[in-house]
Amino acid sequence: MSKGFPLLSGVDLVIDRATLTIVTGANGAGKTSLLRLLGGLDALTSGEGRVAGIDLLDGDRRLLRRRVGWLGHEGSFYADLSARENLEFAARALERPVGEVAAALERVGLAHRASTTTKRLSAGQRRRLGIAWLLVRRPELWLLDEPYASLDDAGRVFFDGLLADVLAGGATVVLSAHDALRSSDLESCEVRMVGGRVSAP
Repeated sequence: MSKGFPLLSGVDLVIDRATLTIVTGANGAGKTSLLRLLGGLDALTSGEGRVAGIDLLDGDRRLLRRRVGWLGHEGSFYADLSARENLEFAARALERPVGEVAAALERVGLAHRASTTTKRLSAGQRRRLGIAWLLVRRPELWLLDEPYASLDDAGRVFFDGLLADVLAGGATVVLSAHDALRSSDLESCEVRMVGGRVSAP
C-alpha cells in the first residue's frame, strides 16, 4: 500500500463459511486488493479484521496463507517442469498428498497434458493448472481473481460445477468479477466495490 493513500477505505464486510461471495466493480475499484488482504498477501495497516480466526493487523499472516488458496492472473509454476511435476513439487513442499495430483489434473481437463512443460501450456491451461493445485491443496478459503475471464460457455459450466463441489465440501469462496454472474446458477452474495469502498450491489 502506498504511503498516505489507503487502497481500501471504509470496507465493512462479513463473509460466512461455505458461501460464495462475488466481489464486483470496475478496474481499479479495489477488488484484487481486497482479495490479497483476505489472503494475507498484503498487510492491513489500520482498522481491524480477522480471517479464519487470524488477526489481519497483528496476527501471523504466514499461518493464514497456509489455509488460503489464491488464484491470480499469473501462476507461480516452474516453466520447465511439466504440469504433473509442478503439482507434485508443490504438494511435497506443503506436505499435501502427491497421490491426488493425477485426479486433480483429470478434474480440470489436463490429464492429456500432464507431461507437457508449463511454458508450452496456453494461458487458459495454466489457469486450469492453478485450479488443479487448489484441488490438491484443499484450502479453507478460495480467493479467485477474475476466474471467469476469457472462459467460453463450456468453461463457465465446468467452473460452476467445480465451485459447487468446493462449496459442498465446506470451503468458502470469494471471487472477483467485473459484473455479477447472471448466467450462473450458484447461490451467491454480491459485494460491489467503488473507489476502494464497499457500495450497494
